[in-house]
Amino acid sequence: MTASSDARIHVAKAGEFLEAAQANLGLKLYNAATSDAIISGINSKDVICLVLTGRTTKSDNHAGAVAELRGAGRAGATLAPTLNRLLRLKTKSQYTPTSVGPSDAARAVEWAHRMLSGATDTLAGG
Repeated sequence: MTASSDARIHVAKAGEFLEAAQANLGLKLYNAATSDAIISGINSKDVICLVLTGRTTKSDNHAGAVAELRGAGRAGATLAPTLNRLLRLKTKSQYTPTSVGPSDAARAVEWAHRMLSGATDTLAGG
């Protein structure tokens, strides 16, 4: 597989998880919506990095993912703060006994949409 074909696979996954996030938000499943939004955002990060640098890393290191995106060029640097905001909700949505509320879940879906839009634009221009 090439970086370009991998990027197309990741953009499709980002879209699928964003759709799931939107559906879960509508069902008031806020932790699931947030978690799906985060996965969408990570896949969007992968698209941008693959298109702009030809590679992406897979790691549970959230700071590393944000740094990787920031280093991928202007498009990545612009979206790095958005990915950072998404990733800060990961622990709360997936691991802790506290839950994500409706406003944080809605913001997470919005941020994932912003990430996917940037990934789609990058893929179209790359």
